Amino acid sequence: MSKFIDYLKTRSFRNNVFAAIITVVVLLLIAFFSLRYYTKHGEGLNVPMVKGLTFEQAVIKLEEAGLKYEVDSVYIMDQPPGIVIDQDPDPNTFVKDNRTIYLTINAGKTPNTKFPDIEFKSLREAQAIIESSRLKLGDTTYKPDVSRDVVLQASFGGQPIKAGQIIPVGSRIDLILGDGRGSEEVDIPQLVGLTMDEAKFSLKGSNLVLGTIIYEGPITDSANAIITKQDPMLVDSLTKVSIGTHINITLSNKQQP
Repeated sequence: MSKFIDYLKTRSFRNNVFAAIITVVVLLLIAFFSLRYYTKHGEGLNVPMVKGLTFEQAVIKLEEAGLKYEVDSVYIMDQPPGIVIDQDPDPNTFVKDNRTIYLTINAGKTPNTKFPDIEFKSLREAQAIIESSRLKLGDTTYKPDVSRDVVLQASFGGQPIKAGQIIPVGSRIDLILGDGRGSEEVDIPQLVGLTMDEAKFSLKGSNLVLGTIIYEGPITDSANAIITKQDPMLVDSLTKVSIGTHINITLSNKQQP
């Protein structure tokens, strides 16, 4: 142990320790400056703004800045074709020379899509399906049907369209919906020979309205008075009237022959 302690006091030991320290420092300096050179520490540039430019304009700007680029495309119907709609990294981001900038371009050609099945769907449900298929809801019109706000027919460009047909993305789809009222015309009920209460029940079931009541002779028993005439009358030339039509009647206590 005493010999080791004596060795630590020698000039040779001190020289070896000093040499080792110098070697470590030199190696660290070499590694530090080599890394700075390799990464070009402190050197770089701000990414230029190319969003909103045409693809050709964006390429010129990036190449002038010494940057690479890669391109992807999407289709946004409300944007002009060939326009840069996104970039990564964002504008004014500090990057190294020769960095790759990723561009998203709005496709120049309108893609197609399959028309979804919306028949007999409610208007709200059909609109959600249309928009999720990247289509637009156009005009809505109504026709007589017992279903209210239910899709009876869809059309594109004035022509009926069925599920599965191929149409361009962004197309306007017009819908024909049920009005919930059924047919606009109903059969004229036969009221002659009925009492007032029976006539009211029949008219209500047909969505018609009791109009003017004309009394034929003295009415001594209104509950049993019989309808002898009605206007409009059910005849071969007239069998239907519009919903809500007023039906005029003539009441009499006289028995029909």
